Parts: sequence; structure tokens; C-alpha cells
Amino acid sequence: MSAPEAAPRRRGRPRASPGQPEQKVEAVERALGILEAFADGSPRLALAELAARTGLYPSTILRLAASLERFGYLLREADGRFRLGPTPLRLGVLYRRSFDLAEFVRPALARLVEATGETAAFYVREGEQRICLYRQHSPRLLRHHVEEGGALPLDRGASGHVLRAFTPGGVPNPGAPNPVMPGAGPWVSLGERDPELAALAMPVFGRDRRFLGALGLSGPLGRFQPAERDHMAAVLAAEAAGLSRSLGG
Repeated sequence: MSAPEAAPRRRGRPRASPGQPEQKVEAVERALGILEAFADGSPRLALAELAARTGLYPSTILRLAASLERFGYLLREADGRFRLGPTPLRLGVLYRRSFDLAEFVRPALARLVEATGETAAFYVREGEQRICLYRQHSPRLLRHHVEEGGALPLDRGASGHVLRAFTPGGVPNPGAPNPVMPGAGPWVSLGERDPELAALAMPVFGRDRRFLGALGLSGPLGRFQPAERDHMAAVLAAEAAGLSRSLGG
């Protein structure tokens, strides 16, 4: 009797929910394991390399590779090496088209409001204006009120300066209080657009460090004193970094 075949070495395999049995189809998981072998960016892999990376026998890899080739997931070149086929790219494009930014931004806004008590919003640039794409208002009676879809000036306010700095041809207002740099702290705006308002903003990035928009907090100037600002800045920086990671940045 032959020895049992080694199980594939899977990377980041989803686990079943607590209390629920894990459901899996071994042949499917082995096939996916072959595709995962390319996850480190290797453009081409020999059969022996695939066997070493997956823990599968070469004969099993060849059998599964035939099915993967038929559906365009894998290609075998004249020298016998394997590379990814066009299907993963096609599915990736479809995924991007169905990607809903709101699914990630709205929970981040809710956490910001809960942690700071101030209004949180996500802005994008549209020409020479900034558009409030998503927002969650502060539960306080005295608050900064902005509606989704509302347009505000691009040359004033923390989010406006972030958008100017990270969009093509954009530069922050020369008289603005602090430069926006990747990895730097939040932009601070105190009474700039309205003498009674203050705001903090941070850039959010997606895949390939593509700039997506500005994540910000705003509220009455009196509640943005140095101690409060330090707390808000730390919370905002953490949420902006986490949102960027969730979006592939």
C-alpha cells in the first residue's frame, strides 16, 4: 500500500466559524494550493518547485494542472514550467468592479465617532471641490453637520489640504499650517474654513499605494484643544492605517 499523500501547505486558509464543522473538498483545496504557490510573485515554477511548495506529489499536480489549464487558471510552457493563466486576472477585474468602498469606510467612520464623539467623514476630490462621499454625524447636539454628497472648498479645511496634496497637480494651500507627507500625522485645521470649526484629516490609500480619499474628523473648535487633539489624532491615524490595509494599501 502506498503512503498517504502529503496535504498541501496552505497560506491563510479560511477557518470555519466556532462551533461549526469545517467543510472542504480536498481536490479543490489542492488545486487552490497550486495557485497559491505563485503568491510570492514567482512568474514561473517548475514541477519540482510546485511539489516542494505544495507538498503534493508531482503526479497529483499534473492531474490537477490539466483541469486548471482547461479553465485558464494555469498555463504550461514549452520547457515544462508553469505560470498563471489569464483567468485570475479576469476574476480580479470583476472583483474590483464589484468592490464596494462603503463596506469598509462606514465601519471606520462609526468607530471614529464612538471613540471621539465628533463627526467623521470621507472626502474625495471632484475638480476644485471636495465631496463628502460618506459621513457619520456626532451624537452630540452641538456638532459639525455635513451631508453625503455635499461639496466644500478644496483650498480650506484639513480634508481639502489632504486632497490637494495627493491628487494629480494638487498642492496644499501655501499658507496652510503643516505639510502633508505619507506616513506623517494628521493634518490639523483650526478655524480655517469657519472660525468656530476645527478638523483633522489623514490620507487613505488602496492597492499600489493609490490615493483614495481623505478620512477626517470635525467639530466645534472648543472641543479640539491640544489634549483632545492628541487623542483624536492617534485614533484617526490608526483608523486611516487600518482602512488602507483593508483596501489593499
